[in-house]
Amino acid sequence: MTEEEERRLHPTGWRTPTLLAIAGALLGALFTTVLPGLPPMPWTAIPTLLLLALAEGFTAGRTRRRIRRAPGTEPIPPLSAARLVALAKASVLAASLFGGFFAGVAVMVVENLGLPVHREVFLTALGTALAAGVLVVAGLYLEYACRVPDDEDRDDDRPEAV
Repeated sequence: MTEEEERRLHPTGWRTPTLLAIAGALLGALFTTVLPGLPPMPWTAIPTLLLLALAEGFTAGRTRRRIRRAPGTEPIPPLSAARLVALAKASVLAASLFGGFFAGVAVMVVENLGLPVHREVFLTALGTALAAGVLVVAGLYLEYACRVPDDEDRDDDRPEAV
């Protein structure tokens, strides 16, 4: 790989988010076993992560149309696209870690669902892990939407980008 290729930003692969999710799950399991009692989990993380995912998904759709120069859209400035890619990558990595953490908590309390506190913690942790998964998908879609099409993907009637 040349030095120029090494400095380029590459698409997020599956390894880093998977490793972060595993590390988060281990931290969540450790958190659950070390504490003498389970603190209540904040349910507000669920709608927050879902709103972030919705915003990123909406932005991805609009960005993809603008990058592909769909009729009726303005071209997106390169700096704006770079900022959106940074947001997408950060969202994927953070949501992988959070999702893994809350999945680890949910797995550790599944044995004691007869207790009301454990049931509440399980449902909240599971919902947060699922919402984080939705944010991972939205972040990956936003990152994909920011890709510039190859020359063979372009229509012949559109002008060449300068």
